[in-house]
Amino acid sequence: MRSSHRLSVVAGFIATAFTVSPLAAQAPGSGTVLHVSPYVGYMVFGDYLKGPIGTTISNAPAAVYGAQVGLSLAPNLSLVGNFGYSASDIKVGVPFFGGLSVGHSSMMLYDADLEYNLGSSKSGVMPIAPFIQAGAGAMRYKIDESILTTNATNFAGNVGVGADFTLGRGMALRVLGKDYIGKFNFKDATGLGINGETAHNFAFTAGLRFDF
Repeated sequence: MRSSHRLSVVAGFIATAFTVSPLAAQAPGSGTVLHVSPYVGYMVFGDYLKGPIGTTISNAPAAVYGAQVGLSLAPNLSLVGNFGYSASDIKVGVPFFGGLSVGHSSMMLYDADLEYNLGSSKSGVMPIAPFIQAGAGAMRYKIDESILTTNATNFAGNVGVGADFTLGRGMALRVLGKDYIGKFNFKDATGLGINGETAHNFAFTAGLRFDF
């Protein structure tokens, strides 16, 4: 996927959130009803497959970026939609030789989560509001290496913990650590009935939260 197309997807995702914000503002109650949080960060992937004599297959750590859109359901509870993108080399781990690159893949993350805000407190000069997230979605892989092009989509649950640091009215710095838990779908990618490992894929991100 070209960089311009990836950026247009993220921009469209955010634009959709702005489009629905007037409708969200009609919800009962007052205060924040919608927040949009574009982010960038770093993703560390778990092992998708463990072979003989300690060999493994995984993705190399890589940058990740995307956006979250949250809609308030209650004063401390929000429904959050997330879209993320990352791309890295596919690595085969070999004992004593380290990781060998055998291809390249791009990954899209789609998930819907519940976010619970633990309440705001004063930390130094900046108010801080810690929160937790949990939900489910999918990780879609596109593997493209010379003559081989294939796709695979697998279910992924997730849990995360983060905090919002208030910068001003309607804006905060958001940091988040999130664990995407799932199995790579080898049957979807190769047609073979291979049962992979349950992998923990950690995303560490930071971005701005805009409240409406």
